[in-house]
Amino acid sequence: MLQRQSAGAAIPTPPRTGIRAALLTWLTSLTLALTGCGSSGSSSSSGASAAATRAPAADRIEPLAGGAPEAQLPATVRSADGHDVTVRSTDRIVPLTGALSEIVFTLGLGDRVVARDVTATFEQAAKLPVVTRAHDVSAESVLSLKPTLVLAETTTGPAEAVEQIRAAGVPLVVLDPARKLADVGPRIGKVAASLGVPAAGEELNRRTEQRLDKAAGAVPHGGGKKPRVAFLYLRGTASVYLLGGAGSGADSLIEAAGGVDAGKESGLKKDFTPLTSEALAKAAPDVILVMSKGLASVGGVDGLVKIPGVGQTPAGLDRRVASVDDGVLLNFGPRTDTVLASLVEQIHGGK
Repeated sequence: MLQRQSAGAAIPTPPRTGIRAALLTWLTSLTLALTGCGSSGSSSSSGASAAATRAPAADRIEPLAGGAPEAQLPATVRSADGHDVTVRSTDRIVPLTGALSEIVFTLGLGDRVVARDVTATFEQAAKLPVVTRAHDVSAESVLSLKPTLVLAETTTGPAEAVEQIRAAGVPLVVLDPARKLADVGPRIGKVAASLGVPAAGEELNRRTEQRLDKAAGAVPHGGGKKPRVAFLYLRGTASVYLLGGAGSGADSLIEAAGGVDAGKESGLKKDFTPLTSEALAKAAPDVILVMSKGLASVGGVDGLVKIPGVGQTPAGLDRRVASVDDGVLLNFGPRTDTVLASLVEQIHGGK
């Protein structure tokens, strides 16, 4: 999955609303700006994988078999913001993050989703109207679609828009964001309970757990040195370069894939820290993990190794770069097994 891509559009400066909100804004901006951009067509060099030359698989959701489950309503659930919410209809659902949309569609209720936010990039949601501007929700756009249920996260904003939706009498369930593999099951269960389909949630959890176990089963157990993997969040046109640490989300995936999170291991206690040559030297990664569009924004691997400090790391010297699609890497949902399987292959291969 090593890639040779070049940035296709300028990216605006991130708003100062916190690292996680900024990350969502960048993902949103690049999803829109780079739609339709392909590879630059440059010739491969050392460290390149044949996978880089293959067309990417369709970004699709795989619903549970058997069609839409029958909802048992009304259902009352506890929202993460302290409200008890009673859901009486799931005829018109608006999930306000791509990760939540993914779960709804996978549970088999995608035909009831009437809108999406810009991070819902998978194929089945592509034609739905967008009700967010960058990471900000438009309450007016949401309410104009007459939703019977809105799903959000504690990071969804602005707060005024969320309160406007609730004040209009629409059932609104807020979930805590997922930050690690252990959050996948509870997150699916909470969404399923909100939709009145707890049995489908249990079935999806079983399927997801089996697939995660299978992916983890491919981790080499030869007793050798675990590869040190540094997660870099890159938005090159805007000169945004961040190094992941404890709590970035990537740390959980790297460890499950049989690696060591180099940022976390080097002592970074925050989820993301501005990238410096000193921090990279201390992290000393054997492999660098990036989002695919982030890699494109710096000009592919050729551009990545020109970022100060990157080329001097073991990963930079060996040009060992793992990339995963932006739309699934940190979603922690029904497709996380594909992320884990990809990471296992990429960080342990090519030695």
